[in-house]
Amino acid sequence: MAKDNKEIDEILENAEETAEAVDEISSQDEALTALEKENEELKAKASEANDKYLRILAEFDNARKRAEKERLDAFSNAQIKCVGEFLPVIDALDRAMEADCTDESYKNGVEKIYSQLKGILEKMNVKEIDALGKEFDPNLHNAIKQQETDEYEEGVICEVYQKGYMLGDKVLRYSMVVVAC
Repeated sequence: MAKDNKEIDEILENAEETAEAVDEISSQDEALTALEKENEELKAKASEANDKYLRILAEFDNARKRAEKERLDAFSNAQIKCVGEFLPVIDALDRAMEADCTDESYKNGVEKIYSQLKGILEKMNVKEIDALGKEFDPNLHNAIKQQETDEYEEGVICEVYQKGYMLGDKVLRYSMVVVAC
C-alpha cells in the first residue's frame, strides 16, 4: 500500500506539475494572443499613417501644380491685357500710314514707330490674323456683313474693317470682316 501511496503521490505531483505547466502555457497563450492583437493594431496604425502620408503628399503635389498653373495663367492674362491695350494704338498708326501726307519725314517717323511696335509684338509672339482673301473662319473672324462680289468666291473674306490678332494660339481680337456671298 505504501507503494500505492507513493505512486498516488507521484501521480498527484505529476498532475500538479502538469496543471502548472498547463496554466503556464495558458498564460503564455494569452500573452501571445495579446501580443498578436497589439501587433495587428500597430500594423493598422502604421497602414493608416502611411495612407495619410500618401494623401498629404498627393495634396501637396496637386497644390504645387495648381499654384504653377495659376502663376502661368496670371502671367498669360497680364500679357493678354497689356497687348490688348496696344491694339488701338496699332489701329491708329495703321490709319495714319494710310492717310495722305505731304511731309515725307513725318510719314517716315510714323512708319518707324509702327514697325518698332510691330517688332515688339512679334517678340511677344503676337501675330496678325491673315484675313483678306481667306476662307471665313468663325474661330478667327467676326463677320459684320455679307456682300455680293465677283472678285471673291462665296464664303471668302472680301474686306477687313479691323485687323485681328493672336497671342500664341489665343485670339486677342477677332478680325472684323465682310464675307462674299
